[in-house]
Amino acid sequence: MDETLGTALHRWRDRLSPADVGLTARPGRRAVGLRREELAELAGLSVDYVVRLEQGRATSPSAQVVASLTRALQLQPMERDHAYRLAGLLPPQEGTISTHVPAGVQRMLARLGEFPVGVFSADWTLLSWTPAWSVLIGDPSARTHDERNLARAVFTAGPSRLASWPVLQDDDALKCAFVADLRTALVDYPRDRGLTDLVEELRSTSAEFARLWDEGTVGPHVSARKTVVHPQVGEVVCDCDVLTVPGCDIRLVVYTVAADSPDAEKLEFLRVTNGGRADGPTPPGPGLFSTP
Repeated sequence: MDETLGTALHRWRDRLSPADVGLTARPGRRAVGLRREELAELAGLSVDYVVRLEQGRATSPSAQVVASLTRALQLQPMERDHAYRLAGLLPPQEGTISTHVPAGVQRMLARLGEFPVGVFSADWTLLSWTPAWSVLIGDPSARTHDERNLARAVFTAGPSRLASWPVLQDDDALKCAFVADLRTALVDYPRDRGLTDLVEELRSTSAEFARLWDEGTVGPHVSARKTVVHPQVGEVVCDCDVLTVPGCDIRLVVYTVAADSPDAEKLEFLRVTNGGRADGPTPPGPGLFSTP
């Protein structure tokens, strides 16, 4: 019998343990692999939709849904492409931006939960984040896909749009870095329609972006010193470093503070009082992609 997307999802779900995705298994657990509820939470889907997918009652998931599932299931690139084909979709093509987060990176994030880390694609769209990111920056789960694009946030509504409260930094340096980074990405991904549309949108809506773009600066966005003005503890001064994963162009934005500093005490207070434990990366909020 031909394999369906539903049977493949079930098989991939069964091979993962809670520890693989940064979850703590409760005593007496009898389920093999991940429960449907856990997969739904990790992928940002409703449990009912995951059930319908596995039972073959939902047969036309969007590319965005499949991308969320493949990230949650930690599929390898060939498995990811297989999932797209089973869904009746074309896999991501060469020359387009990947939203696939390698399994190794996901396992690393599951063990870095105490650090504020955001995972971004090459066009600066937020894909995933650790609990500590939500605690420091604010929970992005209610943001739309467009609102999760950091470049769009910087040039259309200021850097705080993706965050829930102000994040202070050298705006001029940040904007130059984003323009240069997007220009580099456009060379690397010339067939990515979303990236092309983003650049055209920003050129038409932001005179500052258009000016910087026409200056022709090229280069990656790397690191910066930022001050998060948190409503609970006031200013938290952080070093923000950007790490690129070789082979997939996924960017990890990592916030750190100096050890034994007042900022470290504030971050630890926020982590403890807001439940930002080291319990693994947080996906988009449940229900965001619940409608097929």
